[in-house]
Amino acid sequence: MPDKGKQILTIPNLLSVFRILLIPLIVWLYCGKQDYLLAAWVLLLSGVTDIADGFIARRFHMVSDLGKVLDPIADKLTQTAALVCLLTRFRAVWWLLGVLVVKETVMTVMGLLVIRRTGSVYSASWHGKLATCVLYAVIFTHIVWYGVPQAVSMLLVLAGAASILLSLALYTMEDLKRIREGRPQ
Repeated sequence: MPDKGKQILTIPNLLSVFRILLIPLIVWLYCGKQDYLLAAWVLLLSGVTDIADGFIARRFHMVSDLGKVLDPIADKLTQTAALVCLLTRFRAVWWLLGVLVVKETVMTVMGLLVIRRTGSVYSASWHGKLATCVLYAVIFTHIVWYGVPQAVSMLLVLAGAASILLSLALYTMEDLKRIREGRPQ
């Protein structure tokens, strides 16, 4: 029987690839056509397929090492593209994008060290999922609320940045522990 963790062609992985393919459409709708409502709907479709791929992977035992890497890549590419789109209208989003880039850079380095030390790829933790939900809420609100007041925009950006920084701190502690112990958990 093949190792389930080594599977490549699975429904969850295909959904992650689909989400990556939606990114140019989101950018074109937002920046090219300036159809913010349709861009929001496509972003929502991306979010629904993100939830579906995680549910299907766990429910039908389709969790794979590739999926553990591909899913967050699809998330981060989508988030980054959406934030770059928002920069055309909301300058405060630079802070959110900056914090996200720092977090993902640190997480990539730490993740590679963990894989090298333990030989294992770990799934997202609750705080990573929370940060993702908060970030998508911030992005979605900025897209659909065209005239969001600057003060509200800044509060949303701060909430997004705080959730990302909290997640970074907790992931860093988890990864340092895994590196110290040097074996799969």
